[in-house]
Amino acid sequence: MQQLTCVAPGRLEWRDVATPELSGGRDDALIRPLAVARCEIDPMLINAGPAVPDGFAVGHEAVAEVIAVGPGVLSVAVGQLVFSSFQLCCGRCQACAGGRTANCAEYPVLSDYGMQPLSGVEYGGMLSDLVHVPYADAMLVGVPAGLDAIRLASVADNVCDGYRAVAPHLAARPGADVLVVCHGAPSIAIYAAQAALAVGAGTVTFESDDTSILAVAESVGAIGVLTSFDRRRGRWPIVVDCGQRPVVLQHAIASTEPDGVLHSVSYYAEPREIGLALGKLYTWGIQFHIGRVNSAAVLPEVAELIGKGLLAPAIVTSDVIAWDQAADGYLRPALKLVVAR
Repeated sequence: MQQLTCVAPGRLEWRDVATPELSGGRDDALIRPLAVARCEIDPMLINAGPAVPDGFAVGHEAVAEVIAVGPGVLSVAVGQLVFSSFQLCCGRCQACAGGRTANCAEYPVLSDYGMQPLSGVEYGGMLSDLVHVPYADAMLVGVPAGLDAIRLASVADNVCDGYRAVAPHLAARPGADVLVVCHGAPSIAIYAAQAALAVGAGTVTFESDDTSILAVAESVGAIGVLTSFDRRRGRWPIVVDCGQRPVVLQHAIASTEPDGVLHSVSYYAEPREIGLALGKLYTWGIQFHIGRVNSAAVLPEVAELIGKGLLAPAIVTSDVIAWDQAADGYLRPALKLVVAR
């Protein structure tokens, strides 16, 4: 079968690889990706290049068709459209049972599709003809009927990522106002704004120094604020930090009210640059949350909101390219790029 493979820094090729099969286990499935969204981490991994001579498979956000299932699979059927967790998980261990599916005890940390450089294990990528899913009932969630697969391709990761940054906190503080501080990873930030409004935020203010991103945020109902992050405009009970600049993280902290919640969906690679204001967090009683999304645990909630029409990821999709254009077009600039068959 064909698999989009990163073969060198910044270089992608379609390569023939072995076709996956049902492993003989009762719980696995084979899926055929139909639409694959590019995550913000993909260009970073591709531009860094592979750590092994064979390269690595690309893509982890997808809507797919179920091609085959093991005899023990109960939740999905052949021919059904599904979201697939991009993180491999069993659904049965203590971590999975507690909703911490990103750290399933069955797999090494960062065991994700399309991210072999991080985990060191190749699980395949969603830009492939077929993908093996070892625990189908835990990892696959049906797509609500009548919806366009292309516009939902980012749900399994980035949409879930934005949702989990706001939904639990709004459940504890119904009707609270939310601030999204966007200084990178803009699609996740916009999904967070949309999710906050969907689950009952009073208002959502969206700060960015990019007017084009602000326009999209305003289209989902957020209050756009053009800023250089040089001063706070107030304090909010719930703040989402989304980006890569440590100095703006300090701005997000300053914009969180006492006893408020600051949830960062950001990855800051260099600890010496952060200078996290722990004293301020302590003194003000700010709850600081950070960590990876638990894709399999969150997917059912997000799918339900999409089915009810409360979340519309299509608003964020900016570019769609054909499957055979992925090798040349996957890295071109776009807010949210989708590759579709």
